[in-house]
Amino acid sequence: ADVAAGVGYLFGAGLFGVALAPVTSGAAGEFITEGVVTIGKTSALAISVGDRVFWDATNKVVNKTAAAQVCVGVAVSAAANPSSTVRIKLGTYLPAGT
Repeated sequence: ADVAAGVGYLFGAGLFGVALAPVTSGAAGEFITEGVVTIGKTSALAISVGDRVFWDATNKVVNKTAAAQVCVGVAVSAAANPSSTVRIKLGTYLPAGT
């Protein structure tokens, strides 16, 4: 799929990155896979610092829905409802005891 700059993409079942520049489907591109990024989120959703966020591949945003989605990071800043973006630290984070 084509990926716009600043938009995430899930490679397989566990490698998530955010495109640094637009990437055309089938072409090589640069993705950041670690660090802190600002990424699109479900607008009608409040996210608190420390919330795990999950990738919604259909809408190309993060949210807090764990069912059938992959954890791609944790929020490092709060994001109000409504707002279009959130700052996250990329990575898979499991709750304590798992």
